[in-house]
Amino acid sequence: MSSQGLSETQVEVREAISKICQRFDDDYWMEKDQKQEYPHELYDALTQGNWIGICMPPELGGAGLGISEATVMLQTIAESGASIAGAQSIHANIYPLMPIIEFGSEAQKEDWLPKMMDGRIRSCFGVTEPTTGSETLKLKTKAVKKGGKYVINGSKIWTSSAQVASHCVLLARTSEPTEEKRGGRSKGLSLFFAPLRRQPNTPRNRSGGGEGGGTELLPGLEMRKIQKMGGNAVDANEIWFDDFEVDESNLIGEEGEGFRYVLHGMNAERCLLAGESIGTGYAALRRAVKYASERFVFGKTIGTMQAIQHPLAKAWAQLEAARHLTYAAADMYDQRRPDAGAQAGAAKYMAAEAGFRACETAIMTLGGMGYAKEYHVERYFREM
Repeated sequence: MSSQGLSETQVEVREAISKICQRFDDDYWMEKDQKQEYPHELYDALTQGNWIGICMPPELGGAGLGISEATVMLQTIAESGASIAGAQSIHANIYPLMPIIEFGSEAQKEDWLPKMMDGRIRSCFGVTEPTTGSETLKLKTKAVKKGGKYVINGSKIWTSSAQVASHCVLLARTSEPTEEKRGGRSKGLSLFFAPLRRQPNTPRNRSGGGEGGGTELLPGLEMRKIQKMGGNAVDANEIWFDDFEVDESNLIGEEGEGFRYVLHGMNAERCLLAGESIGTGYAALRRAVKYASERFVFGKTIGTMQAIQHPLAKAWAQLEAARHLTYAAADMYDQRRPDAGAQAGAAKYMAAEAGFRACETAIMTLGGMGYAKEYHVERYFREM
């Protein structure tokens, strides 16, 4: 991807992240995929460069940049060959924190955010449930206040990075929904930053949690890793809460306002996912163009044939269009525009479509070799 249309700061972010990603080539990511190993080395490198704090307040040691710059970072990671999985290893430590940055108390931000930046805290996002899926207003996980604690019972599914996370941004029901007034159905949900494991006093780095060799789960928690087709370098999980206790000090903002807070984080996530999709698409096209320029048939390279050229050109044009839509959405989010949500949703949709078509086109360009793991495009395709 060219730097056309990016601000000076965004170009600087792209160049710095590209240098870090040069340490982790396609073979590194193929190995992580095949062994289903979390990419701790990339996470550690980004922690050392303070890139985990890209959106965090400067007064707490963060860079104070926006989701636009974070989208550049995750697109660049995906485009380096890390694809969706590599970006997702960082992803869950950016967008779930947006509700904390926006709605958390000063004490919460001062306690949690610096620990995110140096690796003592790693986050995951617990919203989706087995029976309600994305129908968030009907989620059933309940948090009942007893004294100075909330007692949580229920389950979540497709929670990424929970095996290495120390905390979960957790949405739970604190009261039943009502239809008495406008917005009543969304007023029964509350958002927590719930510890999953005992927190160490030193940076986590490779120790992480779960698979990374960190501390055991707190009482009342059980989780199961889901075996899946792609994105194997980052775990996805089902989590069960059985009288799981969370201190009231871990409630983000006001009780009953969690759905509104979550939407703030989800619109950020849609921009990030769009960037990751675009980056994966560009990585696939780069592989396809290289192969087309080297593969000789009947005395000439297949890249000289219009049957190869036209699909590649179309895929590139679709990625470019999605890229412009994505950065427009991210800019609207950073400006707190009220219509940013619709734009972010559109960007995520168009970028995913464009990324998928680019990966599919790369598979077709390589023909039989597109099916071979050593050429990497089959991994991009699975992850997209």
